[in-house]
Amino acid sequence: MALNFANNNSLSAISSLPASISGGGMTLIQEQTASSSSTISFTSGINSTYDEYVIKLINCHPSSSASFMFNMSVDSGSNYNVTKTTTYFRAYHQENGGGGVLAYDTGFDLAQSTAFQDLTGDSVSTDSDYGVSGFIHLFNPSSTTFVKHFIANIQSIKGGSSPESKNSFSAGYGNTTSAVDSIQFKFDSGTIQSGTIKLYGVS
Repeated sequence: MALNFANNNSLSAISSLPASISGGGMTLIQEQTASSSSTISFTSGINSTYDEYVIKLINCHPSSSASFMFNMSVDSGSNYNVTKTTTYFRAYHQENGGGGVLAYDTGFDLAQSTAFQDLTGDSVSTDSDYGVSGFIHLFNPSSTTFVKHFIANIQSIKGGSSPESKNSFSAGYGNTTSAVDSIQFKFDSGTIQSGTIKLYGVS
């Protein structure tokens, strides 16, 4: 096997890579902006082009106090009901200095369920300066051999007398060997009043 070398003496001096070396990176496939949207769905762009996809959530704001969630589809978005087994834990800290908790939460994991996966756990406040931001990695969705793994890290704000910063971690797999070709996001009540969701392919 031939080895390729960059003909420079230091990393700072490298101006370009040999043509046969891929630099990798993320390619923006689609961007959607919510406007009192009941759901945001990506029904194109998830295919065999990339082995990994990243979805970025940017300040998704609820119209009513609600949890943010997602599901996958194997039929171009006709049904969002992929069977999933997942895990969920979170860390939170209140504005008044209370809390400071890191714990697993069995209320938001799934065991062979077609339900939407809760990404934020507790409801997100409707305060005008609050929202949901974070990212999801979806691995090899077009495989017809393997189940569909995902990892999500979401930052949200729970309202109340002492609002709290909540960092939620969920992960799991869609237990299907059919190709996943669509993904949908929503709050469990009300609408996505505003916010941006971006779909990237990772090379």
